Amino acid sequence: MLVKRKLLKTLMKSKRTILSRLLLISGCILLMSAGSMAASPSDESDVRSAVQRIFDQLKSGQYEALYDSLPSSSRARLSRDQLVKGLQRTSSLYQLQRIEIGAVRVSGNLAVVDTVMYAHVAPPFNTDGKLVVQQYLVREEGSWRMATGDRATIDRFLKSNPSFARKFPIKRPHIFTKQNGKWVEFNARQK
Repeated sequence: MLVKRKLLKTLMKSKRTILSRLLLISGCILLMSAGSMAASPSDESDVRSAVQRIFDQLKSGQYEALYDSLPSSSRARLSRDQLVKGLQRTSSLYQLQRIEIGAVRVSGNLAVVDTVMYAHVAPPFNTDGKLVVQQYLVREEGSWRMATGDRATIDRFLKSNPSFARKFPIKRPHIFTKQNGKWVEFNARQK
């Protein structure tokens, strides 16, 4: 009986770890992969459209197009082949469902967007998850590009715009899983 409990506890811990990694991978991919929309930096609807479009590309498996949307600093560190193969390897582990795009704030060449991404994690876990994350976008070469996964780019832009940085500091993502019909926050540090 004691061995059975230990085994169950270890299995649940592994399940949570894998789920959190899958959700973070999904989030980071989305966060690093924004669009090339020529838009006025003050036009919130173009920022919102860029976030929705890149999520739709990720959800439908248009990985080649995602690479073309990465900021130049991200493309310098990651090849097209690495991105595409990495996304293909994880695509069977989860199914993206939808994104909720909340408040959008724009200041010059910098924008921040509140988002909630939902996914279903494949068996053996067979559970729903959501990632609540604040995404940063930068305007590069006339296009909005998602930079949340690129900390160096974000830091550079926030340093050059301290008032925006004070108003919208980087927040850590929050991961939730659905348990008994309710969203329960997953805290990897407690597990």
